Amino acid sequence: MSRFIIRRLLLLIPVIFGVVTLVFFLIHVIPGDPVDIMLGENASSADKETLRKQLYLNEPLGLQYLHFLNRLIHGDLGRSIHSNRPVLPTILNRYPNTLELALFSMVIALAISMPLGIFSALKQHSPVDSGSMFFALLGVSLPNFWLGPLLILLFSLQLNLFPVSGKEGMLDFVLPGITLGLGMAAILTRMIRSSLLEVKNREYIMCARAKGIKETQVVITHTLRNALIPVVTVLGLQFGGLLAGSIITETIFSWPGIGRLTVQAINARDYPLVQGCVLCISLTYVFINLGTDLLYAFIDPRIKYQK
Repeated sequence: MSRFIIRRLLLLIPVIFGVVTLVFFLIHVIPGDPVDIMLGENASSADKETLRKQLYLNEPLGLQYLHFLNRLIHGDLGRSIHSNRPVLPTILNRYPNTLELALFSMVIALAISMPLGIFSALKQHSPVDSGSMFFALLGVSLPNFWLGPLLILLFSLQLNLFPVSGKEGMLDFVLPGITLGLGMAAILTRMIRSSLLEVKNREYIMCARAKGIKETQVVITHTLRNALIPVVTVLGLQFGGLLAGSIITETIFSWPGIGRLTVQAINARDYPLVQGCVLCISLTYVFINLGTDLLYAFIDPRIKYQK
């Protein structure tokens, strides 16, 4: 297991280097002079020149990239043009809020999808199966930018059950959590159902039943564990999607997370902050994929011996 983990960690180095390089050059190929955009056309030449020196924009792109890597190694993502605060502490201050919302959304998604997917597979072609498939189709079809305002109108403004926006207490998690988690629950329900249907008629499952093992134990110990591998894949990818999807949801609910910070940075043309936010979200994807790989090896020990 330790060799498997070391191999995955070593593969992480070129992936992170690729992500950092891609983020840097994508920000710099955006058309237009960032200094003119940030300071406006009426700014003085001295102010523009000072900002260009501050951002190393007078130097060739290769040197700018080396400056960026050097600062990044020392944990420096530059300063926000808008607030003049260091970018890294600003992101780290917002990141836990996004992570909390993503985890809460995942709990909602699992709480809905696990029982629905399992009962749907065990009761195939029954009304429960049809109802869960209808829910899955509905959940996938509802976009966050439509569902979020609808929940606010119904549960906040009409019924006055939950706050409209902000993050003050646990009730504030409910509506953005449902907005983010419903789509994920729909995808997981379909995935759990199809995985269980594929596994439940395998020979080793029939053998377990022939031995007289209780049906509950057959489902939990033998069927569910072997059906989890494709579900874990989707779960890892969807958790990364929760962080990316939080950009829309955090904006709708004024949630003080990194998604809303990214939108604010884009509106203010704050390029160092945009670069830092995109880099943070990208690296989160990378580490989630690493965690998914390690979880594979735990669920299916055969994987860790594959080269």
